[in-house]
Order: sequence, then C-alpha cells, then structure tokens
Amino acid sequence: MSREGAEYALRARADERDRISGDLLDLESHTTYQLLKGAALDGMTRQRWTAVQAALARLWLLNDAYRAVLREAEQVRAVRAKPGAEQLDELTRLLSGPSVVLRAAAKPVEQRSLLPEADERLTLDETVARMDGAFREVTSALNDIDAVWNAVLPRLDDADRALRELRDLERELGESAGLDAQESQLRRMRAALLADPLGAGVGPDLGGVARALAEARAEVDQAIVVKREYARRREDLVAALDRVRAAESEARLAHGAVVVKIALPPQARPRSRVEELTGELDALDASADTWVVRARRLAAVESEAAKAADRARATAKALYGLVGRRDELRGRLGACQAMAVRKGMAEDPAATACFERARSLLWTAPCDLTEAAAAVETYQRAIHGGKP
Repeated sequence: MSREGAEYALRARADERDRISGDLLDLESHTTYQLLKGAALDGMTRQRWTAVQAALARLWLLNDAYRAVLREAEQVRAVRAKPGAEQLDELTRLLSGPSVVLRAAAKPVEQRSLLPEADERLTLDETVARMDGAFREVTSALNDIDAVWNAVLPRLDDADRALRELRDLERELGESAGLDAQESQLRRMRAALLADPLGAGVGPDLGGVARALAEARAEVDQAIVVKREYARRREDLVAALDRVRAAESEARLAHGAVVVKIALPPQARPRSRVEELTGELDALDASADTWVVRARRLAAVESEAAKAADRARATAKALYGLVGRRDELRGRLGACQAMAVRKGMAEDPAATACFERARSLLWTAPCDLTEAAAAVETYQRAIHGGKP
C-alpha cells in the first residue's frame, strides 16, 4: 500500500468498525431480543433461538478478532508520523491480507484426532461478510418472531380487555357469566405465544374465544338492561298480553260470525296462546335463573306475545275475508247470469242446471266455498260454450 492508500483504508475500516458496533448495540437493545434473551422458550422457537445463539457467538467471536486486527493496525500507524516501508508492509498485511485468525475450537474427545487442528485465517472483508451472515440470521429470527407477536399480541390484548370489562359487568350484575373457561384459555394462549411464538398457532383458537366473549358481552349487556328495566318491561309485557287477549277475542268472534255462513274445517277454530304466555310470565317472576338466562326468556316471551297478537289479527281478517269471498262469488254468478241472458242462453237446460247448483251452494249456510267456486267456474264455462 502507498502511504495515502494505507491512510484511506485505515479510516474506512475505522468507520466500518464504528458502524458495526452501532448495529450490534442496536441489536442488543432490540425489544424482542431482550425479551427472548431472558425467556423460557419452547418448541420451534427454542430450536430457532438455539441456532440464533450459535450465530451470535460466531458474530461476537468474529467481531472481537476483527477489532483486534484494527487495533493492531492503528498501533502500527501510530509508531511514526509518516509510516515508513516497514510500517506500510505491516499495514498492508493487516488491512488487505488474511490477518484475522480464528483459533480452532476445542472439540469433544470423541471428535478429536492426534493431528493439530488448523486455525482459520480470514481477510477483513471475509470477516465482515461472515459477521453480516450471522447478523442476518439473528435479525431474520427476530423479524419472524416479531411478525407473530405483532399480529397476535394486540388481539390477545383486545380479548383480555374485553374479559376485564365483562368481569366489571359481572360485578354490576351480581352474578357470573361463566367466563372461567375463556379466561383460562387466554392465559394458556398468552403463555404459549410468549414461550413459542413460531409454533403456538393460537390464531384460530383466539378467534373462537373472541367470538365467545363478544356473545357473552351481548348477553350480559342485555341482562343488565333487563335487570334495570325489568319492572317496566314486565308492565309492557302485561299490556302486550292484554293486546293478545283482545286480538284472540276478536278472532273468536270472527270465527263465530263466519262459521254460520261459511263451512270451516275444525282446525280453523282459533287457538289461544294468552294463557300459555301468561304462565310463562308468572314462571319468569318466580324464577331463580340468572339475569342472563332471564333476559333470554323475557325476550322470548315478548317476541311470542307480538307474534301471537299478529297471528290472531291475521286470523280474524282471514275469516272475515271468507265472507267477502262468498259475496264476490255471488256477484260473479250474477254477472255470468246477465251475460247468459245477453247471449240467449238463459233457457239453456245445461247452463240453467249449472246456475241453480252454484246459486244453491252460495245461498246455503254454511257455504262450502270450494264447491261454490267450482260451480261458478262450471257455469261460466257453460255460457261460453265449454271454454274457460
């Protein structure tokens, strides 16, 4: 090396050493590195971390040897203000040649031979390349573990927060929502994730726990609302049952009015649900169920009461509609008769017989609407020459 070349190479190597030292300090202060360094790891992560520790040992061994060569080079350079030929030769050997010596590692006796183990000699560039490989192996493991923790730990934290909020609501409610299994599962998941993030695989299970907590939260929220508003909702339900009673009474009146006019099957008689629903409300009042269960039962009775009232009103409307259907058929028969007169078929024996049958059915009480509708249709075809 020339004097200028040696000066430049020494400055470049000093800068390189400082940069590498900064990177190694950053590695040691890395949060994930600090967590793993003192953790009791397991499974796939322990295997990966064992390999990382071996890479770290190589990295520090190489770094110590690398720095020792640079210190020696700096000492050689400091001998004279302007290095002479002897110093330049030594600097060339240190900065460009295979000056980094890696002592042969001691092997277990079963792996030894009686021949001496050869030390390995590397240039500074080769040493830096090896350090870089070891450094990348370490950071690759940290990145993989970081990725899992960054993806799963926030979800675990969210689930833990949801659980704590549910525990607070349990105290307000004064009863348990049955969350012990979810709490134990979350503890196991967190322990597994910290001990073996690469093999824990808690994602699907965590999703199930999160859904269970969300469902429990919905039930507990509803239970608290029921507890706070039970008296008012009970009064509303009593009023709703009165509406069911009134609607069912209207349906029975409609059935009584219609059954004398229209032939109805036995199953057309309206069935009452008000007594059943009143019994369910009484049972709810006397229940020792938790508020979570009571909330579900109260909501079910409220829903059934609304359905029963709607069904009774629909039944009354349908029954009165049958009378309207009979009157519609009567009007249709009269229109067909007028058409028969216009077409000169008023005296036709076949058409007249069809008319009389339809008229008899429609003016007989109770009226069989099915047969009456068929008879009107037959009469209509008769006056149209058998065409529909």
